[in-house]
Amino acid sequence: MKRFKQSFDADSLSSVKEDPMDRVCFRLQVRPECLGDYRRAHEEVWPEMLDALRDSGWANYSLFLDEDGLLIGYVETENLQAAQEAMARTEVNAQWQAQMSAFFQDLDGAPDTGFTQLPQIFHLETQLAEAQRQEIHAETSQEQP
Repeated sequence: MKRFKQSFDADSLSSVKEDPMDRVCFRLQVRPECLGDYRRAHEEVWPEMLDALRDSGWANYSLFLDEDGLLIGYVETENLQAAQEAMARTEVNAQWQAQMSAFFQDLDGAPDTGFTQLPQIFHLETQLAEAQRQEIHAETSQEQP
């Protein structure tokens, strides 16, 4: 197999390894009878809620809903706990969570804190950067007398 060769500068390599963002994936279970209402609620999320999420450090936030009600969420944030605490201090979040709670089954707490977080086991950019670091290290080791 031919390897794809790509050049990186040292700054781009270190930024991947030292990425300050946590990538958080979580799951919840939406009640089957609520799927349509849950989808409609997310077609036009309240502008105040969108602003609160952004201002609280929730970035690249996405939700994925399967036909059986399995909800998978993904968010990037510098600190999940701090982002959750910032949202908890907003009035709009209290109203949104109260409305959303009715859609879920087997929920301990509010949806934004009662989800099951999934552990990350693979991240493409991290492994590509590590492979590139090892390649650079091997090349520089061969060059040294």
